[in-house]
Amino acid sequence: MDFLAEYARFLAKTFTIVIAILVILISCVTLRSKGRRKSIGQLQINKLNDFYKGLRESLELSLLDKNQLQALRKSERKSEKKKCKKKIEAKQRVFVLNFDGDIKASATNNLRHEITALLSMATPKDEVVLLLESGGGMVHNYGLAASQLARLHQAGVPLTVCIDKVAASGGYMMACIGKKIISAPFAILGSIGVITQLPNINRLLKKHDIDFEVLTAGEYKRTITVFGENTEKDREKLQQDLNITHQLFKNFVARYRPQLAIDEVATGEVWLGTAALDKQLVDKLQTSDEYLSIKAETAEVFHLHYAEHKSLKERIGLAASSAVDRVLLTWWRRLTQRRFW
Repeated sequence: MDFLAEYARFLAKTFTIVIAILVILISCVTLRSKGRRKSIGQLQINKLNDFYKGLRESLELSLLDKNQLQALRKSERKSEKKKCKKKIEAKQRVFVLNFDGDIKASATNNLRHEITALLSMATPKDEVVLLLESGGGMVHNYGLAASQLARLHQAGVPLTVCIDKVAASGGYMMACIGKKIISAPFAILGSIGVITQLPNINRLLKKHDIDFEVLTAGEYKRTITVFGENTEKDREKLQQDLNITHQLFKNFVARYRPQLAIDEVATGEVWLGTAALDKQLVDKLQTSDEYLSIKAETAEVFHLHYAEHKSLKERIGLAASSAVDRVLLTWWRRLTQRRFW
């Protein structure tokens, strides 16, 4: 009990200090930000060829002795001179994008700016590689994300989608737009289906004599509800809406991957990469690292990332949140140590 009292006092002091600091800092930020225009993001570009070269050179420095290293560098210089003397066609450009999807497809905001930038320069001779990881989410959010990728398709710019871990449901809807889909052997793919679920506590409310009323204008403004009493008509309408959405999903996938037996794969099931290859959900089994490192031998490979500038207020909020998390984690460790060790 003494420990819990001590812990409670410390926690109260900590939160008081943190809140006081936050109030002061946010007030200062608010005063400074008045009249300023909201800052926009910035497109960051890194050449991956240099990254791969740096990895190789680090390994060479560690494994080769001085004489071997000198001989290797001499050979590389000779090779470069020979290339300079010959008339070499311009290398293909490969642009690499990342999409790490949550249930709201929040990364779409960055993706739309990256694609807008690409379409100002990319040609059908170039290639866009999307490193995709998503288990899906909200229909309209992932519909917008897929529409952004469709802009590349419409412009005739080849799109390759690499999946190392998962591209399911809305994630696969995005992937199917790719001219090529490359998957790691144990990545999860598919889930071409639609789901909705929610609890209903109407009987609990009735048990405690609590009334809940829903007033609507429009027969189907509200179907299934959490608090009200659901009828068979409500369920039928919601199921009808789900079926319509599922058919649109199937049509979308079939449009971009006509080789699929769409009714066979659009059951909501998922498959690992090896099985997905047999069902033609993907075109090749390979990790993104292997694909890009091979591309870097013959093409110029650029990684693009649109980064939004966070305001000082947002940065303070993130820092404060991290500080509180660290304090709570420290005291949780102390608590568990006293109880179990």
